[in-house]
Amino acid sequence: MKYVQYINFILKDVIKKEKNLILYGQNINAGSCISGLTRGLGDINTGLTINTPNSENTLVGIGFGLMLNGTSSIFFMKQMDFLLLGMDHLVNTYNIIRQSTPKASFTIFPVNVDSGYEGPQSLLNNFNDFCSIADIEGYSFSNKIDTEKIISNYLIKPGFRIMSPSQRLLLSDVIDLDVLYNDKDYKYFQYLKGENITIVCFNYSLPYGIVLNEALKESDICVSLFSINIYTKFDYSYIINDIKNTNNLIIIDDSKSNNKASDILLKEVYSCCQIDQVIIIDRKDEQNRFYPRQDKLDIDYSAVVNQFVS
Repeated sequence: MKYVQYINFILKDVIKKEKNLILYGQNINAGSCISGLTRGLGDINTGLTINTPNSENTLVGIGFGLMLNGTSSIFFMKQMDFLLLGMDHLVNTYNIIRQSTPKASFTIFPVNVDSGYEGPQSLLNNFNDFCSIADIEGYSFSNKIDTEKIISNYLIKPGFRIMSPSQRLLLSDVIDLDVLYNDKDYKYFQYLKGENITIVCFNYSLPYGIVLNEALKESDICVSLFSINIYTKFDYSYIINDIKNTNNLIIIDDSKSNNKASDILLKEVYSCCQIDQVIIIDRKDEQNRFYPRQDKLDIDYSAVVNQFVS
């Protein structure tokens, strides 16, 4: 099953159980239905499903207004870039709402355009920045288990959050991994336990971590593999304890933000750990990111392995 089909399946499973839910966004029930992401949601939604024009500032405000009036809604967006137009509501309107305890939910569900070849107006892989500027809960997901847990638990939970899948992964096969441990609020998941290196993946970088693990395994290096699914600070103690055990850390972060969630972990590590080696794989030195091209992290896996076997 392709990942977009799986997300669509989980969305349907949650939405069909909710009464009086409003779904809206451009072509969510027409045309491509956001490349299949929202296909058929209107058929199973017992509430209202609306195809809207491109007026993102108004649409974000509508979602907050509905929440204030006790009606839950989901605003599906073709790409996260459009959410810039609703920034005033994300910060200022939500600052008013967050002072009370809402009984309804409002979820913005944009696609994070990280597939490449899109051009300068469709490459805002900066989920960190949206969450940071307004102190918003944001959730990403990249495989079968974290997608099911996060969408099932947060899609229509009272309150506000942003949830965003990766466009790069949507047409890939679903990644199916066994989970060894997860935070009770599904903020992070652990997929492997090893004694040599701790790999922590941020944003949508888990597939890179999986490939890196296979490369390290060929040199008999056993890793612990984590994926972080939230963009705000939380209790890193469980992951820190694993890092103290392996004494080696690899951070992989494929976001384009200068203010990254991975920086928070790194600060925690340096404040309380004495470890042998830290490798950071991100976009810091990336060149020419603003023209249409393949939008993937360029990782020399052999070079990373050699730093631990030489």
